[in-house]
Amino acid sequence: MSFAKRLTRAPIAFDPDAGAEAAARFPDLPGELRDLIAGTAGSSPHFNDLLAQEADWIGEALLRRPEEVLDEVIAAPEAADLRELGPALRIAKRRAALLCGLADLGGVWPLEEVTGALTRLADKAVHLAITRLVAEEIRRGKLPGAEAADAESGAGMVALAMGKMGAHELNFSSDIDLICLFDETRFEPDDYLDARAAFVRVTRKMAAMLSERGGEGYVFRTDLRLRPDAAVTPVCLSMDAAERYYESMGRTWERAAYIKARPCGGDIAAGETFLETLRPFVWRRHLDFAAIQDAHDMRLAIRKHKGLGGRLDLAGHDVKLGQGGIREIEFFTQTRQIIAGGREPRLRVRGTVEGLERLAETGWVPEEVTDALACHYRAHREVEHRLQMVDDAQTHRLPSRDEEFDRLARFMGEGDTDALREGLRDRFTAVAELAEGFFAPQSAEEGPELSERAQEVVDGWAHYPALRSTRAMEIFRRLRPEILGRLMRAADPEEALMEFDGFLRGLPAGVQLFSLFEANPQLIELVVDICTTAPRLAQYLSRNSGVFDAVIGGDFFDDWPGAAALAAQLDARLAEADDDYERQLDDARRWFKEWHFRVGVHHLRGLIDAFEAGKQYADLADAVLTAIWPVVVDEFARRHGPPPGRGAAVLAMGSLGAGRLNAASDLDLILIYDAAGADGSQGPRPLSNSAYYARLTKALVTALSAKMAEGRLYEVDMRLRPSGRQGPVATALSAFRNYQREEAWTWEHLALTRARPVAGEAELGEELEAFRRELIAEKAGGAIEADVVEMRARVRAARPGEGRWEAKDGPGGIQEIELAAQTGALKAGAPARRVEAQLRAGRRSGWISRDDEEALLDAYRLCWQFHCAARLLAERTPDITTLGEGAQSFLMRETDCDSPADLAERLAECKARAAEVIEAALTDPAHAG
Repeated sequence: MSFAKRLTRAPIAFDPDAGAEAAARFPDLPGELRDLIAGTAGSSPHFNDLLAQEADWIGEALLRRPEEVLDEVIAAPEAADLRELGPALRIAKRRAALLCGLADLGGVWPLEEVTGALTRLADKAVHLAITRLVAEEIRRGKLPGAEAADAESGAGMVALAMGKMGAHELNFSSDIDLICLFDETRFEPDDYLDARAAFVRVTRKMAAMLSERGGEGYVFRTDLRLRPDAAVTPVCLSMDAAERYYESMGRTWERAAYIKARPCGGDIAAGETFLETLRPFVWRRHLDFAAIQDAHDMRLAIRKHKGLGGRLDLAGHDVKLGQGGIREIEFFTQTRQIIAGGREPRLRVRGTVEGLERLAETGWVPEEVTDALACHYRAHREVEHRLQMVDDAQTHRLPSRDEEFDRLARFMGEGDTDALREGLRDRFTAVAELAEGFFAPQSAEEGPELSERAQEVVDGWAHYPALRSTRAMEIFRRLRPEILGRLMRAADPEEALMEFDGFLRGLPAGVQLFSLFEANPQLIELVVDICTTAPRLAQYLSRNSGVFDAVIGGDFFDDWPGAAALAAQLDARLAEADDDYERQLDDARRWFKEWHFRVGVHHLRGLIDAFEAGKQYADLADAVLTAIWPVVVDEFARRHGPPPGRGAAVLAMGSLGAGRLNAASDLDLILIYDAAGADGSQGPRPLSNSAYYARLTKALVTALSAKMAEGRLYEVDMRLRPSGRQGPVATALSAFRNYQREEAWTWEHLALTRARPVAGEAELGEELEAFRRELIAEKAGGAIEADVVEMRARVRAARPGEGRWEAKDGPGGIQEIELAAQTGALKAGAPARRVEAQLRAGRRSGWISRDDEEALLDAYRLCWQFHCAARLLAERTPDITTLGEGAQSFLMRETDCDSPADLAERLAECKARAAEVIEAALTDPAHAG
């Protein structure tokens, strides 16, 4: 298949004029190929030059199969004699780089094919240089005993490809790392020095030929410093000298280097034989834990030598050697290969990705870890390629200037530079965490004495993801006595240990969190407290350990700031990333999790009760909606223009409207808009009024409920809108008014008693609130009991609320009391939203008596206290007799009960009494107002 038919992508021209000028040179190429050329030339001055130099050749080549073209390019230098070999190789390199670059940028070839193609050319260049130069030495009589025919095999000389070349992973500006050797057994002892001198000359001339820059460019910069003791040894060694060096002085990094070694030029057979002699040096039969420490020390030494330690800063960050970079992944892979490859031959492979795959297949590394590292490796290599392709520079550092970062983003086909930055940061961070050094699991030797069962649990911790790295294990060993001591002081130590075990098992990584614990010991107490009381919150912590940052911020236990202050804080946070919508949504999620966690902890520790917790959860939701709404509108307006007319208002319904949520509440919302006579939006992609606001509503729902890197904010329910699921997701103001007055069912008027504007246009929100009050007043005194009875029956049928611990559903539960309260408010024509105020309005209107009001309030308070606390402990209302002592104590404190039996009895009594009151109020004429 031709090049054009396999295109899947193209870069974006950073300099559109340069791109257009380059594309104009190829008027006969298909449009998609000219787009590729424009994007490439417009972002890379170097490739712009190559396209100009090779315009005729590449114009024809792009219409053919790239594999055929590459074969011809690599074969072309074979026809050159020694004098012309350098220029021929340089032309071949220029053309191969251009072809491979376009195949890479256009998605025609995957990473492995691109790097493999460049490596094939390097192999050919090394082999031709060695054989032609050896032939010249033979012609001049400088190689004792050798004949002309010996030149084709290098007369015993071989170049070993090391590093990326050895693994077929060369990038666009790679050095090629070679170790040059010769087989001394092919020469008489008296001829050894002359032979070595000849091979040294060959090596130096080869390196010069490949490295020097001519009018056609250069072939490959050649590095010979990986040879044994490079500071004092000749550039070409005898195999015997090299073998003796490795046997006596070889270091761990040299063992790692030989994982990728392969003969690439000259006497290939002799090179294979030499590598086989080194097999015991590289692949040892027993696990060598000293090698693990050596490898770890080397990793730290590289960082220190290159000045790459410290906090991750993308500006100038080294993609290869820096934190979370390519070398980390290669290091991770090779270290494990060295440790286990002696006993597991399948691990003896050269490629990084292939090595990761083998480590997973053999069970040495979890597959999810190797898959992630392979993905990050390919992504890092793509970035590395783009950096080097811009100016043909041997660089691995990200740009320091914003303009050059923009160029890199466009060259990678990314129009949003901040998105590229965020993605890079996430990848570097992920690799840094995954690539921590291998460790030998060790059981606890300090801390309190443990039972046999407890010791088994603790021994199992070494296998958890959070403790896979040596660094994590080292820190955790220092923390373990304190953690175990606190767990053993709990009311039920083994139960506490099991809950902490669940928390630890759920952590994806440990170094950062354990370091935080070490610096802030009070966090250990908090975690143990949470684990022994609220398993659900502990599981949340495992997945969102970043919320601990809020705990050490200094104001975690301060007074609650209120919805307005929270909204202002979140608004300021989102403004910091106002050019990156996805980042804003993730920032909102991070901020939300910290404050949501704070409410739970305050409730758990008795700093606030269930009713204050309910208000704070609602304040938090108000703040999120207030701050996120303009962000969603701005992003939507970029494509479709500003909201037509007067805009829209978001109404909170249900529990949020009443200002009382629990830890697991979703949000009931409806959106009302007023197009005010506008014909539609005015923007790049204009929409009709109804389509605009419907899609804007969906954008808001997505912003709140989409599961992103930082999770989601809230689940959203919009079934309380006019006509429910059958109605449009956004409703025009005039239609809303007409519907509520002419068509709405009683249940919709009941729902409206709790409606509250929370976001959007303030003027429209005030108008909606005025209409709500007006409508409720109009409905005062209406005979709605029959409709409510029917509605209650439907709710009971759908959610009967079975079980003695059910506080929300069923007869006399929260839902029925809320329904009765809404009925009282509607009959009284009162605009009150909360249960207490609505019941008061119902009593004042004569619908219920004071005793009835107190009975309903007693039941509601107990049910809410229990329900709000229970949702903090578990996803569903638990059988509290199965909970641990800490959780039971929390529930008893919240409900002011002495025991689970006492709580069960009180729930049953209160709900039964409430059900009686509601039944009488709805069916007994004596209760009518």
